[in-house]
Amino acid sequence: MRYALITGGLGFIGSHIARNLLSKGLVDRVVLVDHYGSFVSPVGAGFVDRRRQRLAGIEHCCDIERAQVQHFGVLTSILGRYRPVYIFHLAALPLASLQNSSAEEAVDGTVASTNNLLTICTLLQEQGGYMPDRFVYASSSMVYGDFQYTPADELHPLKPRNIYGTMKLAGEVCTLGLARSFGIKASVVRPSAVYGPTDMNRRVTQVFIDNAIAGEPLVIHGREDALDFTYVEDVADGFVLAATREEAVGEVFNITAGHAYTLVEYAELLKRYFPGLTYEVVERDGTRPKRGTLSIDKARGMLGYQPSHSLADGLHKYIAFRREGAAAECPNP
Repeated sequence: MRYALITGGLGFIGSHIARNLLSKGLVDRVVLVDHYGSFVSPVGAGFVDRRRQRLAGIEHCCDIERAQVQHFGVLTSILGRYRPVYIFHLAALPLASLQNSSAEEAVDGTVASTNNLLTICTLLQEQGGYMPDRFVYASSSMVYGDFQYTPADELHPLKPRNIYGTMKLAGEVCTLGLARSFGIKASVVRPSAVYGPTDMNRRVTQVFIDNAIAGEPLVIHGREDALDFTYVEDVADGFVLAATREEAVGEVFNITAGHAYTLVEYAELLKRYFPGLTYEVVERDGTRPKRGTLSIDKARGMLGYQPSHSLADGLHKYIAFRREGAAAECPNP
């Protein structure tokens, strides 16, 4: 039995990686390690828990293990039982703008948990010869901080401006350094502005669509700010390529759409579906780094990665998903 293990497996990206792996027949089953928590208020207006939808049609091929990734003993038991061929480490704070986030919480989800996973693999190798084919760490384009040039490639200076980006970068260093030390094949993926069906963490793409459906205006912070919006299925495909291509060992990859759009351009695309939509542009939030297009030339050349969704394509699917499910949704008041 071939297993893949995904920490944060019930999450937005993790569940799509599971679906990708199973659809391609790369594994027989997927182990989803998750703490069952929510990163936004479950009593907030409009909250809909989409975790059941994330696994629709593949739940019979998934083993769900409730665990905190910073708990060494629990992870040792899980890895020892399943001995997965691929490990995808996504358990962490899911986005930079979380309320009440702290450096301590971010360290647990990146540095401590990464150290645990890689150390456990080494211990299991000593005890019984187990070693995963690949360990893939989920980082973020936020490690770059303010973009000094675009498209930003993987050699762009790394100057994160917030807790999220700082700890994601620390996790990268931990992953690649310990992997070299322990002889583990590892790769790092840097996604950007991921969006699509089953998102429920209040990313800007979801917030804007929620407002559009409700007939409420959008508030855009900064006319020139641009994001490399990436459809979640394309991100999942990039993660799987990073796990299965030998060329990816020891490497870092931007996995994005490779084309940035401003939030104004995003709003204008939404108006095709919601003609009465209005928006107001206000002063940009100075705490957020200035971003833009990321280069995906390295991923194209080494992995054969090719995103299949433009922003217009992805929004078409995302809005169709939201409209199809709108009648069945019962958001909290």
